[in-house]
Formats: sequence, C-alpha cells, structure tokens
Amino acid sequence: MKKLDLAVLLQEAKAFAECESEHDEPSLYGITDGKAVGTYLEQKFTQYLLTIYEYEPGNSASGIDLPALAVDIKVTSIKQPQSSCPFESARQKIYGLGYNLLIFVYEKVDNIETQTSRLKIRHTIYIEKERTADFQMTKSLLQILENEGNVDDIIAFLLDNNLPIDEIGAKRLAEEISNNPPRQGFLTISNALQWRLQYTRVIQKAGEVDGIYRVWR
Repeated sequence: MKKLDLAVLLQEAKAFAECESEHDEPSLYGITDGKAVGTYLEQKFTQYLLTIYEYEPGNSASGIDLPALAVDIKVTSIKQPQSSCPFESARQKIYGLGYNLLIFVYEKVDNIETQTSRLKIRHTIYIEKERTADFQMTKSLLQILENEGNVDDIIAFLLDNNLPIDEIGAKRLAEEISNNPPRQGFLTISNALQWRLQYTRVIQKAGEVDGIYRVWR
C-alpha cells in the first residue's frame, strides 16, 4: 500500500472531482437532503483512498477525517456553501480551527430521463489551518493592534462581539492576542452549539491568497 501524504491527497482530490463531475448516480436522484449528498461524496472519496493508500482514517476521537494529515473533508452545495464543525473553544475563531480543510463544492443536477443525479464539482479548495479563522474577527483585531490597542481594548472587543467566552477567558485570550497576533483568517464563522463555517470568501480568494489553494476548477 502506498503512503498518503498531502501532495498525493490533493492530486487525488483533483482527479476525483474531475471523475465525479461526469458520473451519473441513480441513488441520489431526487434527493434534496444536503447532508445525505455530502455523506455520499465524502465516503466515496475516503473509501477510494483506503483501497490504494495506507493511512489512519478519522474517528469520533480525532474529530477529523484524515488525522495524520490534520485534514478534515467538507462537502457543500454551491447554492449555499457552508457546513458545520465541532466547537472546541472561542480561540478557534481567532487562531483557526486547528486543522486544514479540503472542501468539495458541488452543483447537483437531476436527469429526469435517466433517473440519475450528477454532482458537478464546481470548486475543490484546500485551506491551510492558519487561514481557517474568522475573517472579520481577525481583521478587526489586527486593526486594533495596528492602532496601538492594549489588552483592555481587545477584551472589550471580544465581549462586545459576543464571542462565546467569559471575562476571565477573554482576559487570557486578549493577552495571547497582544503577545501573539493572529494571521488574517478567511472563513466566516457563526456562533452556535457547533461552529457554522461559510465558504463564499475562500471560493473567491482561492489561488490569490497564500494558504488557500484551488485544487480543481
């Protein structure tokens, strides 16, 4: 069995996107549940990888699909490119999720005559973990630091923006931000019991910003 590394993963993701965009699938015909479509595509890709490559698949403990590569696979519709991920801490919104993302963005087209569905992959994008923080949050924090803001200014900003954190946690995080400024993130992350990740910006910026790569299309 071959060993799976990041370069090989991205090559396979590109080939998979190209092949899947031409595949007609009867089991998806008429299905409107985005979660079911996403599960189909993600499992098909990971099961294909398992037939060729030696790697540790994800489980509930790791929380991501490819823990050895620190990569989580996301599948989303072009109609509303977003997905959810587990909430670990408020810090993720500022310093990133802690892992890289491989995102397949599809357009589902049903064929009445053949009673099949085709998932046309419109974008396949890889985002390095350092770029997975929230765009507006990191942009504003970097501006505060540039304007000689201190820890008190950062605490006020964190609390005013309803970051899911208490005052003690906000103080600790503000001190870290002051000593170790975050990198500019490019996701839109909404607060919820799970983070809600939105990908419109990374689709637009892929290939233009360091750390966001267009794998396909």
